[in-house]
Amino acid sequence: MEGADTKAFSKEEALLTSSAAGVYVICPTPFESDGRLDMASTDRMVEAYLEAGATGLTILGIMGEAPKLTSDESQAFVRQVMKAVAGRVPVVVGVSAAGFAAMSALSAKAMDAGAAGVMIAPPSTLKTDDQIVAYYADAVEAIGADVPFVLQDYPLTTNVVMTPKVIMRIIEQSPSCVMLKHEDWPGLDKITTLRRASDKGEVRRVSILCGNGGLFLPFEMERGADGAMTGYAYPEMLVGVVNLINQGKRKEAHDLFDRHLPLVRYETQPGVGLAVRKYVLKKRGIIAHDTLRKPGPKLSPETISEIDWLMQRIERSES
Repeated sequence: MEGADTKAFSKEEALLTSSAAGVYVICPTPFESDGRLDMASTDRMVEAYLEAGATGLTILGIMGEAPKLTSDESQAFVRQVMKAVAGRVPVVVGVSAAGFAAMSALSAKAMDAGAAGVMIAPPSTLKTDDQIVAYYADAVEAIGADVPFVLQDYPLTTNVVMTPKVIMRIIEQSPSCVMLKHEDWPGLDKITTLRRASDKGEVRRVSILCGNGGLFLPFEMERGADGAMTGYAYPEMLVGVVNLINQGKRKEAHDLFDRHLPLVRYETQPGVGLAVRKYVLKKRGIIAHDTLRKPGPKLSPETISEIDWLMQRIERSES
């Protein structure tokens, strides 16, 4: 698999736009065995993802254990990733927070460090459509209207349900909303609805990158998504599927995806998924430790044996 283009971007070119596409790998936060930030593994992880063909990276998301980091640690991790990336691909920083003061502060630090944009998930307290739309208007005021942002739609975790009409209202009220991170499930028809609306000129077209561990990636691409923003432990599969779909090679894309599907499914288990992903990344030599900050699950010997078996099957079929 060819690596990402190593061309460095100017500050203006590096800002996230509605034409963003490809695979923005969601990065876990590597920790030492004692729970400290592991900066050496961070550098190695960045290189591995770029070598796999990532067109961008996303950090401090839900799978980045962001709520378990202090403010200083979050800023230090952003700086380390930006240093390792060295302007080669855009980096999106998750800035979701309980209050707008913390969101504003981290967003400013991230953009000053060279981030391409930020990602904002809605808090679980939002219950009505109007509350959701108003929240994003306030979020834009907090981070600044000149900061591109990703609207994260992940109701399985946030418990906030955003209909296509609500998403379109947010897009229209906020020109700085340039991407939807689509993680609804079932959600394929939502992609179709949004793409039809933009095709008809009923709403501004934004980039749609999809999460959920890539569990429905080939079909999401066929429905009009521009790529993936997720963190499966074999990101080269995500890159391969996106590229093959874009080349019109449907069978090859689905064959590649199907080879990885058992591990993709295993990784999407609620609660234990990140532990599985970090274990695989450690076994692949991408990070040194599979440490999760407490509270977090520990993998049983039986689970580890199953993961090892799934990895062997993938790597045998690709040899």
